[in-house]
Amino acid sequence: MDSVRSRLLAPAARRTGGLLVGAVLISLLAAATAGDLRGEVVYFSGYGLVCGAAWWAALRPAGPDGRRPWLWLAAAQSLWLIGDLVYSILYWMFPTVDPTGLIDAPWLAGYAAIVVAIMMMARRRARGQLREPLLDMLTLTSAVALGMWQILVVPALQEAGGLYTAGIWLDAGYAVGDVLIAAAVLLLALSPGTRTAPTRLLITAACIRLLTDVGYATLPALIDPGDLARLAGVVLLGNALMVIVALHPQRAELTHPGRRMRTLHPARVFFLGLALLTAPTVAVIHGSAATGERIALLLATIAASGFVLARFTGAVRQQERAERLLAYQAAYDPLTGLANRRTLTAHLEDYTSGQAVFYLDLDGFKAVNDTHGHEAGDALLVEIASRLRAAAGAGDLIARLGGDEFVVLHPEALDRHDLITRAERLLQSIAEPITYHGRELRVGASVGIAVRTADPTAGPTAGIAAGELLRAADTAMYEAKRAGRGRWVLAVPPPPNLSLAG
Repeated sequence: MDSVRSRLLAPAARRTGGLLVGAVLISLLAAATAGDLRGEVVYFSGYGLVCGAAWWAALRPAGPDGRRPWLWLAAAQSLWLIGDLVYSILYWMFPTVDPTGLIDAPWLAGYAAIVVAIMMMARRRARGQLREPLLDMLTLTSAVALGMWQILVVPALQEAGGLYTAGIWLDAGYAVGDVLIAAAVLLLALSPGTRTAPTRLLITAACIRLLTDVGYATLPALIDPGDLARLAGVVLLGNALMVIVALHPQRAELTHPGRRMRTLHPARVFFLGLALLTAPTVAVIHGSAATGERIALLLATIAASGFVLARFTGAVRQQERAERLLAYQAAYDPLTGLANRRTLTAHLEDYTSGQAVFYLDLDGFKAVNDTHGHEAGDALLVEIASRLRAAAGAGDLIARLGGDEFVVLHPEALDRHDLITRAERLLQSIAEPITYHGRELRVGASVGIAVRTADPTAGPTAGIAAGELLRAADTAMYEAKRAGRGRWVLAVPPPPNLSLAG
């Protein structure tokens, strides 16, 4: 099965790899030619392709993930493209016109659209399980907000003498946009679910967006303005990565509800630690105490935060172990370690067709209990469970339903020959004598077999519910007991030349 899946995913991986190579090449070309009309042609040609691909990905036939998040993502790319076009037109054709507002409106609207798209994904992915990732996201976002304020707004405020000008409000708007994008991506990343290429690409694209905004705010004082224009190539790469996510055949992982996370990943502890240290670090850096005193204060804060996180992690690990124990006790038989009825039913309900059920009841078990005691009976049940594991197939589920009743569930329908072979093998494994404190204990078994198929002509068990399938196998098992025990009976009309009992 894994090899088949790998063969199916290989073309998709090659296509994604080709798109990534193309995005990197166009971005490098845009960065290399930035600053003149040739660079404008390269940039807008590449970005036009990106926007076209975004709308194609959003408007193509939707799967279970729906279209809405991808429509918002395509709208964001278009808004950013409009802002870039307005900026270029004003720069080249109307250099005396103040672009403030004309370019900022579509750019900021693009930030909002991206946030809406990613929050939609996160909400669907964490359906019913949003509380824990939301708290983690708020913690990390608070730290990111503080950092972006220090990087983007504080220097502008100092330059303006503490006055909140229109430019500072716009800087604050971009800082808020970056923080909201970071918050949405963090919520998506911390939510339960699969994390393969689409998730990693989206996180990378968001990081590129944040880093380029920081670069636009901090680099003008350090490099030539002509070199700053080369960041447009990096922006183009980040936008292209977002669209590659929308084109990815596995993009549904971003909107598909995931299973509840039962472990605290070390990365979450690390990032929470960084978030806790952000405010104290800023306060120490801007403090008025001597340098040595500030360093000592910072080290003490780091140590205290480390101890708190260690205690927190230990408590969470202890809770996780308790939850795993409770989950195991709820799913497995404490005596034999086999699955219980609840687990068996859950496995049956995962499928609508294609299972073979062998329902076993021991013959002579009551006599062992009456003659040798319940300890001998328990030892016999443990040995029978071990033998069933050895006799069953690698993908079979073995369950104890209580007392001396067992079920072997094969996840796929079996043909006539395999049904007979498996039933006979189960009977033979149980019939072998069991040694207990120097005495031989002997039991047999009666087996009822039911097969659920998708063919409505296959018999009364075709397409039936899990409970009905078990009842059909149970009824067949009692028929085997009435027919003389130590044999098997099929719950469905047999194919030609196959008798009802064996």
